[in-house]
Amino acid sequence: MYKVFVNDCPIILTDIKNVSTNFKIRNIESIDILELVAAIFKDEVDGICLYCNNLDVSWKNFKAKFKIQKAAGGKVFNSQNEVLFIYRFNKWDLPKGKLEKGESIQECAVREVEEECGVRDLEIQKPLETTYHIFERKNKIILKITYWYLMTTTYNGELTPQLEEDIQQVVFKNKIEAKKALKKSYENIKLLF
Repeated sequence: MYKVFVNDCPIILTDIKNVSTNFKIRNIESIDILELVAAIFKDEVDGICLYCNNLDVSWKNFKAKFKIQKAAGGKVFNSQNEVLFIYRFNKWDLPKGKLEKGESIQECAVREVEEECGVRDLEIQKPLETTYHIFERKNKIILKITYWYLMTTTYNGELTPQLEEDIQQVVFKNKIEAKKALKKSYENIKLLF
């Protein structure tokens, strides 16, 4: 199953015939994907479940409709078991960013967390779920594929938001604070919790 978000509305691709969902279920063959995305951008659709006979083939065909942007980031815990959050565009988010040429996904994840937050001494523990979202930039529809890693750090110095990336705050949050922040976050970030 793949869950792709457009403005926090999911497009679910599945090969499970009796999937439990509150969204309309349609056969992917009967849907024009670009028209569907345009309808979601216009708030005409609040989510949909697309049934696929062959999920691998349908996912490949789905991705082929978009310019792909790969990114990586981290869900970072400090020694007090607090999670690192960034605040940007009036939402709480996790640090992440675009993959640079010649860089591995793991190198990108560590670099982006360091750049966006000013944190150091990061250690990748394990990969987490990959998230997908679609956005529009310069009249192009882009499918962003973000690879996430569970990370730890012993760093306890000052955190520095990367202002040129419009990050206003960087903060470690305990469980209660994180739960509150997730109410003002993106749906794909909530999947990581």
